Amino acid sequence: MNQTSTIRLRGAHPPGCGCRSGGLACEATGPDIVRTAVERAVFGGEAGRRRMLEILGAATLAAALDRAFPILRAQEAWAETPGTPEKRDLKVGFIAITCATPIILAAPMGFYAKQGLNVEVVRTAGWALVRDKALNGEYDAAHMLSPMPIALTLGVGSNPVPFAVPAIENVNGQAIVLAMKHQGNRDPKDWKGFKLGIPFEYSMHNYLLRYYLAEAGLDPDQDVQLRVTPPPEMVANLRAGNIDGFLGPDPFNQRAVYDGVGFIHLLTRELWDGHPCCAFGISKRTVAEQPNTYKALLQAIVDATAYADKAENRKEVAGVISAQNYLNQPVTVVEQALTGTYADGIGGVKRVPGRVGFDPFPYPSMAVWIMTQMKRWGQVKGDIAWRDVAQQVYLTTDAAARMRDAGLVPPDTPYKSYTIMGKTFDPAQPDAYLASFPIRRA
Repeated sequence: MNQTSTIRLRGAHPPGCGCRSGGLACEATGPDIVRTAVERAVFGGEAGRRRMLEILGAATLAAALDRAFPILRAQEAWAETPGTPEKRDLKVGFIAITCATPIILAAPMGFYAKQGLNVEVVRTAGWALVRDKALNGEYDAAHMLSPMPIALTLGVGSNPVPFAVPAIENVNGQAIVLAMKHQGNRDPKDWKGFKLGIPFEYSMHNYLLRYYLAEAGLDPDQDVQLRVTPPPEMVANLRAGNIDGFLGPDPFNQRAVYDGVGFIHLLTRELWDGHPCCAFGISKRTVAEQPNTYKALLQAIVDATAYADKAENRKEVAGVISAQNYLNQPVTVVEQALTGTYADGIGGVKRVPGRVGFDPFPYPSMAVWIMTQMKRWGQVKGDIAWRDVAQQVYLTTDAAARMRDAGLVPPDTPYKSYTIMGKTFDPAQPDAYLASFPIRRA
């Protein structure tokens, strides 16, 4: 994809969507269509609606109509209307890591079946394969790294195909692991020449590790080697001496400790507490063409997420997902990762209940941060329509509706600031944030 100009999304518009996104991928969902229909009715068709949009602007027009007509309630009613799934037999791909817990758990615990779905969760070897199978339709949906649907939508690393994140799978749950020989070398300023594993180019692991190294004064493209290593191969590569460490997902952080080949240098929550990691990814085409299936699938994922997040369920969850056809790991390894009571590999036992969390809400502000790092390291070039892209990929309305049905309380606002290694990220100022880094490609 040529990215020398403003980054835009591309995709089809369903008939009557009324979306004003031009070349952007259509973001019209059922609630959007309800609002557009009301605007057309009030202002005498599409031409009148567009005139009023030009005069008042979208926000002012929406506020005026909301006072006169309960559009939001109509949108919610549309979203809550039950329907028979268009497709019941589904395949959902996953990588065998604890980040996939909700997607995996929903099968043996019956959350998919409760929604009238017969879902086969398919263990997959690596992220590139997950991406390819999702793109070619072999998977109906997939466990994805939270930056992957953004990259797919922008056409970074593949042809542009609009994808969505209607739910985050997990927050935190990652760590930097070093080989045992580096116990006396804990300062990243001294890691020049290290070979470090990451699971994929478009991953929070990549961006957080780069951030951490750059804050220590190292250029991650010149001073170290970052090697893409599928999570199931990280421990073996550490044991063989092919890498000095990795920033990876559980259970492989804990498995390195269990096998005596590595120790936990730090948990990524120490860099950014509450950071997203993996996501439930689905194509916008599937969302549009199979709305009832999509709704049922998302509800099952959110229900499983709510179950997994409860501390009292963590040991049970560990026992379920550690099975051979899922993570295929010793129960004690998975249990230590999920409960947050764990051996660190250098003689300590830590108690960190927030080592991993399961919060499904896809904050667009998270997506904006991800894009700042994509641009920082040269994965995208040119200007980015930050909020447009974030809101079209991270579907907050759908997530909030399903969260309420699961007994969860969605946040009041989809945007918030974050503190990452002591530095504040304001999603309203992404360009200034990006320009503040002395080590960057853009």
